[in-house]
Amino acid sequence: MITYEEAKKLLAEYGQEHILRYYGELSAEEQSSLLAQIEKIDFSILGALDSEHNAALQRGKIEPIEAVTMADIAKNSGEYRELGLEAIKAGKVAAVLLAGGQGTRLGFDKPKGMYNVGVTRELYIFECLINNMMKVVRETGEWIHLCVMTSEKNNEDTVGFFREKDFFGYNSDYVHFFVQDMAPSVDFSGRIYMESRSRISSSPNGNGGWFSSLVRSGLLAELKANGVEWLNVFGVDNVLAKIADPLFIGAIIKSGAQSGSKVVAKSAPEERVGVMCLEDGKPSIVEYYEMTDEMLTQRTADGGLAYKYGVILNYLFSIAKLEDINKTKMPIHTVDKKIPYMDENGGFISPDEPNGHKFEALILDMINMHDSCIPYEVERDREFAPIKNPDGVDSVVSARKLLEENGVTL
Repeated sequence: MITYEEAKKLLAEYGQEHILRYYGELSAEEQSSLLAQIEKIDFSILGALDSEHNAALQRGKIEPIEAVTMADIAKNSGEYRELGLEAIKAGKVAAVLLAGGQGTRLGFDKPKGMYNVGVTRELYIFECLINNMMKVVRETGEWIHLCVMTSEKNNEDTVGFFREKDFFGYNSDYVHFFVQDMAPSVDFSGRIYMESRSRISSSPNGNGGWFSSLVRSGLLAELKANGVEWLNVFGVDNVLAKIADPLFIGAIIKSGAQSGSKVVAKSAPEERVGVMCLEDGKPSIVEYYEMTDEMLTQRTADGGLAYKYGVILNYLFSIAKLEDINKTKMPIHTVDKKIPYMDENGGFISPDEPNGHKFEALILDMINMHDSCIPYEVERDREFAPIKNPDGVDSVVSARKLLEENGVTL
């Protein structure tokens, strides 16, 4: 672990010496904890506050992108499935579940994956996802490594829940947990906030931080030692997510692309979903709030939306390319937030208005750092049932309806 003198020197380089202000008044345990926090921080992330950095995040020329459509998939399904099954049986595919969030928006103060979507029986979000993976395990006769990314806040609950439920019947030897890296929170001048005298204010470093977190945990080396070449990354929200889908894997391998993204046709021009596109000739994702009125309404020759392929956070990445990307710095975005903090007098303040920045790496930037990413169109009602709200659109209610339509007993 970093020593006090080393920490002091490091903090001085970035003008953050105040972090050690109360060090001499802390217990030995608190001192050790604070030094460990300092050691984990990537202070170069503070460079995201520079105007030059922000200018570099400006979008390039946006154009529509071609996709592997459902018609293409139906035509080539035999070949795609054979290639995908071959890769899975050879142990070349692993899955990564992004599950660092809480179910706060559902009125549930536990990891989101622990939420019960059942009506007449218990059926948890985590359980739905494991059940989806089990379909491929039964088809291939092979267990697929599953890496579950948690956060500092929900790791203990998540690991305990999986153990309590006996991993929902999945082989526990193939389930691995790792904690997402944290990024410090700062005031508008770039000074890192403290939550207490021994605790730095921090938050998960965005969904684009999953790979660097996987590397830091040591799990990537373990996966590679087991022959894994592809990672299927998916979010905890979507209870209909098809994971390690042989057709998807086969289509991307057949294409020769470095990555692939499952997409659904937008239900309406104004649907609040990021869309796949080309940016300066490279694959990219444009968030719904970045789209101009012209982009929203632009049509193709056959009358369809030009920008219609909405992403559903289900990606296939080549480990080789991810390692190349990891050698460079991911773009870092700053987000204005209300950040609770300890004031100069040691009091705890909960602000009513945004009072600083949090830093996030985004998976959409990871896509843009690839030379190729194939949008792979899937049927919305068979593969997309996100749970973001308690009711209404993309809710527990709508997800339950779709689960039932897909033969799941609630």
